[in-house]
Amino acid sequence: MESLFKSEAGEREILEEYDRKLGELNITYESIFVETSFGTTHIIKTGSPSSPPLLLIHGSNGCAPIALEVYPNLRKHFQVFAIDVLGQPNKSAGTRMSMKDASYGEWINEIIDQLELNQVVLAGFSFGGLVILKTLTYKGDKIKSAFLAAPAYIVNGNPLKALFRVFIPMQLYMRTHKMKYIEKFLSVVFTDRDEFAVNFLSKVFLHFDMDFTAVPVIDKKEAQLIKTPITILAGKNDILFPGSKMRKRAQQLFPSLKDFLLLENSKHVQDKKGNQIFEKLILDKIER
Repeated sequence: MESLFKSEAGEREILEEYDRKLGELNITYESIFVETSFGTTHIIKTGSPSSPPLLLIHGSNGCAPIALEVYPNLRKHFQVFAIDVLGQPNKSAGTRMSMKDASYGEWINEIIDQLELNQVVLAGFSFGGLVILKTLTYKGDKIKSAFLAAPAYIVNGNPLKALFRVFIPMQLYMRTHKMKYIEKFLSVVFTDRDEFAVNFLSKVFLHFDMDFTAVPVIDKKEAQLIKTPITILAGKNDILFPGSKMRKRAQQLFPSLKDFLLLENSKHVQDKKGNQIFEKLILDKIER
């Protein structure tokens, strides 16, 4: 299989940032590889084996250490399996699965079976939300509950706004290598500036073959098949997946929706306070 990294040197640069961030977390972990029919999947396992299992799924153009950093308290209460999503700039295989079929759901269920897990909690941000919803519609019998932060696959924002405020700055950076365009992108997508995001994405945009395929949305018939309890957190100022629009559709779609929290001042990527609120949603509902 061809790599999605554009060069070996570029791959080294990106994975050096990956390893640097993982080292900064200062956690005890095990790096494991799970073989699936879609490709080798790298997972960072941390937390006590006696704690309930939680699969943590990062967003697009991300990696497992990012997810572990923004939700640091989960590993105190769960055995966390932070997954490097296939086809993303990380240590998993470069398989690019379709967002239109059941592949992502089948893939996660294969991982759950390989790890011999049951009563699993799923938590994911952005594109990780799409992966989780695909998992629930494919086969959710081993999933206890699901928590989605600013998830893809429920609604999409205004495509013209996204084009001019998000994708054009990305393309301008890729063409000119001028950091001002990275900063412009971040100011629209991130609630607070993040130094790691600056360093990581500035390399990803240049050295990784990103997927610009339009994100689909789940249809009502499929959504109503989901029995697993779902909790959603969204940002009112999210240009990609607008929170108010998402709340309205989610309440119509999901019979198993247990809670929906709209952060009034949040963009797509939550700030530290928003991440803490998401953690608290998970911990409060699990402890009930």
